[in-house]
Order: sequence, then structure tokens, then C-alpha cells
Amino acid sequence: MSPSPPPSRWPAPYKAAISFTMDNLGEAQDVLNGKWPHPTGTHPAVTNQLPRMLSLLEKHNIKATYFAESWSLSAYPDAIKSLQDAGHEVAWHGYQHEVWKNLSAEAEQENFDKSWEEARKAGIKYEGFRPPGGSINDGTWGLLKEHGVRYVSPLGELGIGKEGVVVLPFEWRGVDAFWYMDKFRGIREDHGEREELENPEEDLKGWLTSKMQEIRQTGGYLSILFHPFLQTDEKKFAVLEEVLGRIAAEKDVWVAPCKEVAEWVRGHPGSFEGGR
Repeated sequence: MSPSPPPSRWPAPYKAAISFTMDNLGEAQDVLNGKWPHPTGTHPAVTNQLPRMLSLLEKHNIKATYFAESWSLSAYPDAIKSLQDAGHEVAWHGYQHEVWKNLSAEAEQENFDKSWEEARKAGIKYEGFRPPGGSINDGTWGLLKEHGVRYVSPLGELGIGKEGVVVLPFEWRGVDAFWYMDKFRGIREDHGEREELENPEEDLKGWLTSKMQEIRQTGGYLSILFHPFLQTDEKKFAVLEEVLGRIAAEKDVWVAPCKEVAEWVRGHPGSFEGGR
């Protein structure tokens, strides 16, 4: 008789956990870089693509986490309200998508201060942070604790990080931009993928399908990231809907916003030693 599988570290009856996430709300980074010639609050990713994505999330009964730049909170109040009214989490993605690892200690502090002021005006209390670029600095941990941030979503390993902040990592291959954008060619090469992809949509679906099977076997966690600004044609929306359908069909996988997963990990630290 084969041995019984080890008990799950996730809430019963689940064997693994997935968070569906989105990043980048509108033109915050373009404004920072002087590359936005249009009126504020008119980015098609927010006015066109995001409502369609929210409809798909509702169709499949999935609650997501949107890591949005604080600059965008006042530029897109209706989008923020739509996210909150639908039960999605609004988390932090820097003030204007500054590459976090490049910030000095003074610039980090200023970014926190400006962001928390915008969040206060918008009535938002941040529980989580995804650093633009995927990496944080040593001094970030203390600032996160000081500002009451309970989890961070960088590249890394699942578990409890410094200052008691939960780490809910993402992987580059779980990001649509990794497969879709030319500027990720170097990162693709570093990860053993071809620089030029003949069918990136199928590559993304294939990797996610394989990864979902893996985490069910290992009791792992997967953060999936789709950017609204990249959902630019019917083929990409078809990929998104197929991925959401597969997530929703995994009845033994817990699909939850990052803040809910972080709360579970925090309450069961012994189950998450050593990552995975």
C-alpha cells in the first residue's frame, strides 16, 4: 500500500494556493519618464482592458490583487472603486513604478511618504507591496513594518521574511510580460528560454499549466501576474480567459487574494519554513 500523502499546509481541503494578480495602473510610469502626451486618466489599459478583465474575473468567481501605483489612485478613482466593489485587493506598487532596487534610502522614505499620503486621501490601507523590478533593499523591511505592510511580493521564496513580513513571491515565468515583451528578451535568455518566441501565448499557457500541476504535488504557491496594458488583442484575452478557467476548475487549489494568503502564512509559520 502506498504511503499517505503528507498533510496539507493550506486551509482544508486545499493542496496548494494561487493568487491572481495585476500590476501597473495607467500611465504613472510614463508620466514619470516624460512619455505621456495625453490627458491624465485616459490610458486604454484602464478605460478599455481593465473593465473586460474584471468581467472575466467575475465570470470565474476569482478575487484578485491589483498592485497599483499610488500616483494612479487620484487619476483613476472610478477604477479603484470598481476593484474594491468587486472584492479585489488594492495593494502598493510604488509611487510611480520606480525601479525599487535603484532607490537610495532617502528616495525610499520619500516614496513611502508620498504614497501613504495618496492612499490616505483615497481611503486605502495598504497590506501588501510588490516592488517594481522585483527586488527590495535591506532598508525596505523596516519601512514596511513601520508602515504596517504585512506582506511583500518580490522575486524570492515563500515564507516569513525580515521584520515578520510575509513573503509571497512571484516568478518571472509566471508574468505575462516575460513572454510578451521584447524588453524581457535578456531575462528570457537568463532563464533558458529563447529570446525570440514564435508563439508566446502558448508558451505562457503551457508554463502555467505545468506549474499548477507542480504546486498541487508539492503544496506550493503560485502568484500569476497579468498586466492590463498587455491585453491588447483577442488572442491575449483568450489566453487570459483560459488561464482563469483553469484556475477556477482546480477545486483542490485555494485561489485567494494575496492578503488572505499572507494572513494564513503568518498564522502558520512552522508550515512555511524553507520556502516552496
